[in-house]
Amino acid sequence: MSLKNKVCLVTGASRGIGRGIALALGSEGATVYITGRTLEPSSTAPGSLSVTAEEVSARGGHAIPVQCDHGVDEEIHRLFDRIEKDYGRIDLLVNNAFKGVNTIGQNISVPFWEQPIESWDDVIHVGLRCHFVAAQKAAKMMINQKDGLIVNISSAGALFNFFTTPYGVGKAGLDKMSEMCGKELKKHNVTCLSLWPGLVQTENIIAAKDRLQIGGTKIDVSKGETVEYAGRAIVGLMNDKNLKAKTGKTITTACLGAEYGFKDTDGRTHYSLRCVKTGVGMKYPWLAALIPAFIKVPWSWLVAIVHHYY
Repeated sequence: MSLKNKVCLVTGASRGIGRGIALALGSEGATVYITGRTLEPSSTAPGSLSVTAEEVSARGGHAIPVQCDHGVDEEIHRLFDRIEKDYGRIDLLVNNAFKGVNTIGQNISVPFWEQPIESWDDVIHVGLRCHFVAAQKAAKMMINQKDGLIVNISSAGALFNFFTTPYGVGKAGLDKMSEMCGKELKKHNVTCLSLWPGLVQTENIIAAKDRLQIGGTKIDVSKGETVEYAGRAIVGLMNDKNLKAKTGKTITTACLGAEYGFKDTDGRTHYSLRCVKTGVGMKYPWLAALIPAFIKVPWSWLVAIVHHYY
């Protein structure tokens, strides 16, 4: 168990990617604080902190569920005060809390000028601002211990026009935050980066699988990453001897899979957005199967192509 004695915090871990990350960390023996607003199971939403905690413990980790509304600064402050009192350190912060799922679903086809201001507030407040607050608290502890990793869960929505305007702005802002915070923290031996999962088989994505499209092309959810794949990427980061080289960068889970040599929980290999076969496969799966995975587009080319054509 490579993360035994490591103290981690995963925000937004009642369900989805946060839950999957907590499970992966628990499988490596980590102590994992998990936060969210849903402490006990209910009929209104899938998942809960108590259920995630049981699953983490069953994997060999030590889960500590903490009910926390990340839209309230004082609750974030109390959370970090508790971690400092309990363990005196924090080795990993995963900023994953996100409030905008329902708002995005309600406004996905609505022009930005007709959306309620809540479509901005929900995404930016608990999805960007709260991550900055948590990063501030974690950074102070990590600087004192001269070690630590902050992972901000972002997405390709920072580059492509997914969902709504506030969603894209929030993810692009999170990537810029990772870049600037990472550069400031580097001299203190603390790493901060953005992580882009691909399409993930979360509870909400599975529920909407028949309606998911990009550019008029139906998305095959069965090919998406499981919720634990991002967790395996973070376990890899925690064991990376050259982690500092990644500070301030935006990295995909698939790129880390290729670098660290791990696969998804069901044995599948996922390919980066940079892989030509990924883009071709969205429309011509038969042709993608013939393209080698090592044929990749440089990030600078990908960004230029998207900005010009998308």
